[in-house]
Amino acid sequence: MLVDSHCHLEYKGLVEDQQGVLTRAREAGVGAFLNISTKQSEWEQVVGTAIREIDVFASVGIHPHEADGHEDLGRGVLLAATENPRVIGIGETGLDYYYEHSDRATQAKLFRMHIDVARETGLPVIIHTRDAEDDTYQILSEEMEKGAFPALIHCFTASAEFGKKVLDLGLTISISGIVTFKNAKDLQAVAKDVPEDRLLVETDSPFLAPVPHRGRKCEPAFVADTARFVSELREVEPALLAEQTTANFSQLFSKAML
Repeated sequence: MLVDSHCHLEYKGLVEDQQGVLTRAREAGVGAFLNISTKQSEWEQVVGTAIREIDVFASVGIHPHEADGHEDLGRGVLLAATENPRVIGIGETGLDYYYEHSDRATQAKLFRMHIDVARETGLPVIIHTRDAEDDTYQILSEEMEKGAFPALIHCFTASAEFGKKVLDLGLTISISGIVTFKNAKDLQAVAKDVPEDRLLVETDSPFLAPVPHRGRKCEPAFVADTARFVSELREVEPALLAEQTTANFSQLFSKAML
């Protein structure tokens, strides 16, 4: 069994044929899905899908692109949303200095608030970071000093040095279909060396379709292609990688009780 640890089932490209998307993924061996939210207005729909589909789970959070529109989101609002039994993670949150759709200080403020809620609830915080390695690490290290919390870097594309530093903090690394791209040699080296108990796979669908699906809308079923590629990189049987990454998901997202 595989887990797609990060997908956007409510996004255009998937939501129009959500049942078909889920059926194709299940037929490809995907046994669980983490449906990610990026803004408060999505929470009800994301959680609703998780209530309706027994193998789909939900996250609640604010993407850094959406930070300016949620500057006044209260900690209590996010904390209350985590109480739903189908909500197993917090995010995605973090820092994005590539597009900078939101003020950097506002991104950081909300990132720290998500971490604070993760620390209180024990739910993992799902982190997006792009062109912001130094500030992301600084926030993570400062917050870890206040008290440990579970977390992962989703769709990892950062440097090997950053990867080592966040692994040393106890984080997990999730690998997307980007790893299959020809120009992703640095990421392939990271994916090869991540400790086996800190590795997840994801699609980030409907984005980033892996080889051999480049140029198409990405679906959760394609996590099987990414997992197969990673298993070849790591020189392990695909079934073993599936077993290990599923166990890692269960360990990190323990509220899912797979």
